[in-house]
Amino acid sequence: MATQAHSLSYSGCNFLRQRLVLSTLSGRPVKIRKIRARDDNPGLRDFEASFIRLLDKVTNGSRIEINQTGTTLYYQPGLLYGGSLEHDCSVLRGIGYYLESLLCLAPFMKHPLRIVLRGVTNDQVDPSVDVLKATALPLLKQFGIDGESFELKVVRRGMPPGGGGEVFFSCPVRKILKPIQLIDPGKIKRIRGMAYSVRVSPQMANRIVDSARSILNKFLPDIYIYTDHMKGINSGKSPGFGLSLVAETTNGTFLSAELASNPQGQGAAMLPEDLGRNCARLLLEEIYRGGCVDSTNQSLALLLMTLGQQDVSKVLLGPLSPYTEICRDSTGSGPGGILLKHWYI
Repeated sequence: MATQAHSLSYSGCNFLRQRLVLSTLSGRPVKIRKIRARDDNPGLRDFEASFIRLLDKVTNGSRIEINQTGTTLYYQPGLLYGGSLEHDCSVLRGIGYYLESLLCLAPFMKHPLRIVLRGVTNDQVDPSVDVLKATALPLLKQFGIDGESFELKVVRRGMPPGGGGEVFFSCPVRKILKPIQLIDPGKIKRIRGMAYSVRVSPQMANRIVDSARSILNKFLPDIYIYTDHMKGINSGKSPGFGLSLVAETTNGTFLSAELASNPQGQGAAMLPEDLGRNCARLLLEEIYRGGCVDSTNQSLALLLMTLGQQDVSKVLLGPLSPYTEICRDSTGSGPGGILLKHWYI
């Protein structure tokens, strides 16, 4: 396997996605060894291989080498190209797993990105498309990434384990990002949400809405939760239901929380009333944590701050999530990190 003297070397499967994204943005090759080397099933997982194929599609001239056991990966990034693409995501992870990385890369493509992603739109592990649409897109607009072609749309819903969902994402090119000053989150003025159900009774979504409102109405009158019941081919391949909630403040900050039902055949059955109440409590906890960016998008905000102009950006965050801690160490001056630029928090 070919190696480069100037490539960065890592060990283990942790933070694979962050390392590949930062490698692509910085143009520095990376070599990752001992990927689950001691596991009964060593090497890259299907969802990680699918993510590498996605990076290969959005770039031009990338060089990817994987050994026979899949335990060693060498990645030399090419030019971020963009264009009109399609990608079938692994059903082991949600589309949000892939979309989070595309949100970091899309503004810096050579051509505007227009991509169709197929797979699981809502699960219990990754941020759902609904939450990213309601929170990540307004955050990107703060950095000057906006326009008619800036869109994220759920065409079909897909729940695990079968998937079958489809999402369309388009983003314009913005080579220069505006510095941000997000230091005052403001007061909560409204709560919006989406209760969805696929291949189950439409009444499930209504039960979720009633139970969530039973808690949130004690704190705020301006609450509206939409219901979305897709039928036929638009409902994917597996049954399920869930809820995503977003609180908006007087200064344009968005805080989110979400919950989804257990995948078919896995775990105990979940009542929609329990799901609605638990999701409402998660939103109240997110509000209690505070900050101008919610836990889901902390790492995105910090990364875009490092990629902005030579100016001071400020953002007020609540307690850092474990994912954000790792991105900070990888992007900043932490041990073995890919140094892009320092930020101010």
